[in-house]
Amino acid sequence: MTEQSTPQTSAAPGRSDLSGIVLANDVRGRAGDTLTPEIARALGAAFADQLDAPAMIVAHDMRLSSPELSRAVIEGAVRRGAIVADAGLSSTDQLYCASGLHHAAGVMVTASHNPGGDNGFKLCLPGARPIGRDSGLEEVRRGAEAYLDAGEIPQSGEGRAEGIDTLEDYVAALQGLVPLPAGRSVKVVVDAGNGMAGRTAPAVLGTLDQVELIGLHLELDGSFPHHPADPLRPENLRDLQEAVIREGADLGLAFDGDADRCVVLDEHGTPVPPSAITALIAQREIARARAGGQDRPAVVANLVSSRHVAEAVQEAGGEHVRTPVGHTLIKTIMAEHGAVFGGEHSAHYYFRDFYFADSGMLAALHVLTALVETDGTASELVSAHSPYVASGEINSRVADAPAARERVRAHVVAWPGVSTDDLDGLTVEHWGEELPAEERWWFSLRSSNTEPLLRLNVEAVEEATMVRIRDEVLAIATADATGMPAAGDGADDAADGASAVPLGNPDDTRSADETSAAVGTGSPAGTELPAGTELPAGASGADVPEWVRSILRCPDCGGELRDVERALQCTSCAHVHPVEGGIPVLIEGRNEAPTPS
Repeated sequence: MTEQSTPQTSAAPGRSDLSGIVLANDVRGRAGDTLTPEIARALGAAFADQLDAPAMIVAHDMRLSSPELSRAVIEGAVRRGAIVADAGLSSTDQLYCASGLHHAAGVMVTASHNPGGDNGFKLCLPGARPIGRDSGLEEVRRGAEAYLDAGEIPQSGEGRAEGIDTLEDYVAALQGLVPLPAGRSVKVVVDAGNGMAGRTAPAVLGTLDQVELIGLHLELDGSFPHHPADPLRPENLRDLQEAVIREGADLGLAFDGDADRCVVLDEHGTPVPPSAITALIAQREIARARAGGQDRPAVVANLVSSRHVAEAVQEAGGEHVRTPVGHTLIKTIMAEHGAVFGGEHSAHYYFRDFYFADSGMLAALHVLTALVETDGTASELVSAHSPYVASGEINSRVADAPAARERVRAHVVAWPGVSTDDLDGLTVEHWGEELPAEERWWFSLRSSNTEPLLRLNVEAVEEATMVRIRDEVLAIATADATGMPAAGDGADDAADGASAVPLGNPDDTRSADETSAAVGTGSPAGTELPAGTELPAGASGADVPEWVRSILRCPDCGGELRDVERALQCTSCAHVHPVEGGIPVLIEGRNEAPTPS
C-alpha cells in the first residue's frame, strides 16, 4: 500500500482534517485513501499522548490492509513512549478481554462489518473502558492532525513493542463466565463470513464436549470471497440458513468481521430478532445476580429495542435502563448503573463481568447454555420473546432531518393519549393496559450522526396498527415544505457503524410474516418466466410508495424483486409473485403465477 502525502481533505491550506474519519465512537475510513499508514501512525501517537500510563495493546483483524495499519499505529505509539503489546490477529472482544485482564489501553484495527476496502480503529482505555468523541476521541483527532501538519512525530520516552498471545486467556475467560452444563449435546453451525470468528469460534465453542461444531467460511480472508461479513443483512445469512437445515442443526450463529456481533438462527434457519436475544440473556443475567444476593440488578437497552425487553427485565425482578443508541454511551451508562447486561437492536451484547464490553461469542455461549438446559428447540426457547410486530429500522433520506422530525412532532402531539420524549430523537408512545390491542403502539424517529437520514422504528401489538403508524409518520417525515413527498425519499440501507437492515420481527424492514417466510423451507417451487421477459420498472403495475417498493423482498428466499409483466420476480430464486389491483401478492409458496402475455 502506498502512503499518500495528503492524508485527508484539508479544512484550510496546510491544515489536516480528520473529522471525516474520526467519528462519534471510532475511526472509520477507506484504506489507502482516507485512512493511510501515515494517518494511522499519527493517531497511534496521539492516543498514546492521552494515556496516563504507557501500556497499550494493539490487535488487528484479517482485512488485507490491517497488518500495515496495525504496524503504523504501533510505530506512532512507540515514538511517544508507549510500551505496546502486539496481539496480532484478534477479534474485537478478544482485544477488550486483554485490555481488561492487563489493565492496558487498546487499539483494535478493524472496520467491523464494512466492505473489505474499508478499515478503522476501535479504541479503549485501560480495563476496556470506552472512549468516544466526548471522552477523549476528539483530543486524539486534534493531536493526530497536529502531527500530520508538523510532518513528524517527535520521539518521547523509551517506548518499545513486544508480542503477546491473548487467545488462551480469552477462551478461559469466556468459558469461565458461562460454563456449559452437562446435558444434551447440540449441533451448531457457525458462519464466520471469513472473519475473525473463524479463529475464535473453534477455540471457544469447538472445545466444548456438548457442542458439535460445523464451520462455514472459517478461513480468514479479508477479501470476503463468499459474502460480506455483515450478518444483519438477510442475503448474507443464506449460506447459514441452508447449512442449518441441511445438517439438521439445533442452532446457527453468524458473526460480523471482527466477531463482536452475533446473529442467532433457530433450527429452522429463521433469524431470531436481536431484541429477543437481549430479553433472553437479560433474564439469565438477572437471575444469576439475584442468586448472588443483588436485589434489583439493572439491565440497559437502547431505545430502539423492543418494548418486550423492558417487560422481560421487570418480570425477572430487574431494573430496565433505557439508553440512546451507540456502544460508547451504552458502556458508560452500564458502568454508572452497575448494570449486569446490556443489549442493542444491532446484535451487540454487553456484559458487566466482561469489563462492560460487548462480545458476540459470550452472547452465543448464553444462548447455547440456555438451549442445553432445556429439552426443547431453539424456536421454542425464544418464542416468548417476540410478542410484538415491528417495522424494523427504516431509513429515509431528507434534506433537513431536524425539520422533518419537528413536522412529525407537530402532527402527533395533537393525537389523544400520546406521550413523547426526546432521548436520542423523538419517541412517541400510545400504550397502556387499558387500551385495546389495536391501539397500542410506539415509534422512534432519530437522525443519523453522519448522513441526512431519519431512522424510523415502529412497534405495535397488531401488524395493521404498525403499518398504519409507519405509513403516516413516513408520509409526514419525507414531505418537503409544500407537503409533497420529497424526491428520492425511501428506505436507505446506510447506518452509523451498524447495518440498517436488522433481522426478523421485531427488527426487520419486513413484516413478521414476510420475515419468517424468507427462509423458504418446504415451499413449492414457483413458476419461472421465460428468459428475456424482464420489463422496465413499473411494468408490474405495483401501485405502492417508492419507499415500500424499495424494501419488498421475496417471501420464499428473501431475494430482491424485479418488475416483470403483471408481477414481481425474485432475482434469486426466480419465483413469480402476481400484482393484483396494484398490490403485490407476496405469499410464501404460492403455486400459481400470471402467464406472461
